[in-house]
Amino acid sequence: MLQVILYVDPGSGSFLFQLLIGGFLAVVFFFKLAKNRIVHFFKKLFSKKNNNNEAES
Repeated sequence: MLQVILYVDPGSGSFLFQLLIGGFLAVVFFFKLAKNRIVHFFKKLFSKKNNNNEAES
């Protein structure tokens, strides 16, 4: 009979918990930064387009 006993001491458990929280926050901030860059790009693109049209009038 094969019996597997898993033991995670408090230090290892705390480390794994910090890894999970840190990884989650890294993913959240990555996508937040990506969204802000995309929004900034389109705002810049459309504001230049509007400024060029106003200058020609």
